[in-house]
Amino acid sequence: MSQKMSETIRQPAALDRSDERVRHDDNIMGMTKAFFDRVRSGDLGMLPVFVGLIVISTVFSLLNPVFLAPNNLVNLLFDCATVGVISLGIVCVLMLGEIDLSVGSMSGLSSAILGVLWVNMGWAIPLAILVAIAAGIAVGALYAVLFNRLGMPSFVATLAGLLALLGMQLYILGPTGSINLPYASPLVRFGQILVMPDWLSYVLALLPGVTLVVNEMRKRRQRQASNLSSPPVGALAIKAVVLTAALEFAVYYLNLGRGVPWMFGLFVAIAVILNYALTRTKWGRSMFAVGGNREAARRAGINVRRIYLSAFVLCSTLATIGGILSASRLASSSQQAGTGDVNLNAIAAAVIGGTSLFGGRGSAYSALLGIIVIQAISNGLTLLNLSSSLRYMITGAVLAIAVIVDSLARRSRVSHGRA
Repeated sequence: MSQKMSETIRQPAALDRSDERVRHDDNIMGMTKAFFDRVRSGDLGMLPVFVGLIVISTVFSLLNPVFLAPNNLVNLLFDCATVGVISLGIVCVLMLGEIDLSVGSMSGLSSAILGVLWVNMGWAIPLAILVAIAAGIAVGALYAVLFNRLGMPSFVATLAGLLALLGMQLYILGPTGSINLPYASPLVRFGQILVMPDWLSYVLALLPGVTLVVNEMRKRRQRQASNLSSPPVGALAIKAVVLTAALEFAVYYLNLGRGVPWMFGLFVAIAVILNYALTRTKWGRSMFAVGGNREAARRAGINVRRIYLSAFVLCSTLATIGGILSASRLASSSQQAGTGDVNLNAIAAAVIGGTSLFGGRGSAYSALLGIIVIQAISNGLTLLNLSSSLRYMITGAVLAIAVIVDSLARRSRVSHGRA
């Protein structure tokens, strides 16, 4: 009898040790297994972008050590901001399964409007910028009307817009074809030399980790209140520490050179605002719903036409802002603004970052990471003194690889869902 009682007493302790082992597996092995399960199911997330950045940085730094020099990376971030803002608008239309081919021309037109009103006509800078942004809103609204009311495909409407806006840009600039912006003006200084104070950049680098902890702990309390399983606190702490350490080191390294550009900070701020709108608002949920299944979204009571209107307007507006930033970066408004590879880089950045061409999946951060990949390739090839022809071919190859990965991941998600 005493032996049975002894076994009964020892049994809870054994169960406790077993529970501890299960919880330990959930913390470490469970997280690892869940990650690989997501990858096998086609949910790659930002993994291809991070792998691509590591490969690109390794190759170019071996070929030319200047690539990873602090000041070269600072210049890279300056260049990222101009096209990156345009790419954020591309994310919005791609999430709906549509496209805007005129973002380059829209950015060039906005820089022309800025130069003519500010330099030639003597308007105040803020007023000239507001007029350019109003033009972007009007163009986006026109695309939405052509799509919603007349059923014109976005590919055709924006292709026609590309030609029309380019013609308007050439007409506004006139025979001179170029307007130099005052180098000492605040706008040009913002686009070329202004950087954050060191202390401020270090403080801002702390915010993503703090935000991650606050949001995840809030979600954890909500799940626990609903008697649902929640991720372990240890895993959250590791993610926050790794993210904060990586960002603080990046800021430290950039501060060894000129520092973190204010213009790149503006680009990141716009990306954060757009990401919040896409993930935390009714409008954002409607964007994903319409992109996933337009008819189902309509039957669910979503105003589909209004969603398309908002996406096209936002895309053209961000293209306008990108054009203004480009003018400040180059200190000029010219006929070449918005031409060349601006369209390619803006669309490629969104796709390479993980936004699906098929609609229903995307993120503002995809444009942020994607444009860093694009500009890293461009910057590295420039340092190697290679021709622009090779840069176009290599960038096109990277875009093709990104689309192939997206197609394969989408096929894997479909087959996994059926299984």
